[in-house]
Amino acid sequence: MFARKIRVTYQELDKDRKVPCPLKWLDSFSMRNFTNASVFDNTLPVSDGQMEIGTSVPLEQLREAMEDWFRRKGYLAKDSKLSLEEM
Repeated sequence: MFARKIRVTYQELDKDRKVPCPLKWLDSFSMRNFTNASVFDNTLPVSDGQMEIGTSVPLEQLREAMEDWFRRKGYLAKDSKLSLEEM
């Protein structure tokens, strides 16, 4: 079910380095989506900056949804970018 492992990072403002998204952020997104967006039901936060996802989860759509959620929660600054990559 969770066959893909992904790294989730964001760009800090005014810095050139990528930082792992805190587990709190990933958990908040996943718990919200277990009830509101079935396409993301197969997401499992593992640790800071790491998730496992199912084969049917579209990576770009997941990135867009997570970025939107993190901004609405105040976790991610408006100008920061989220990055998802398969490991």
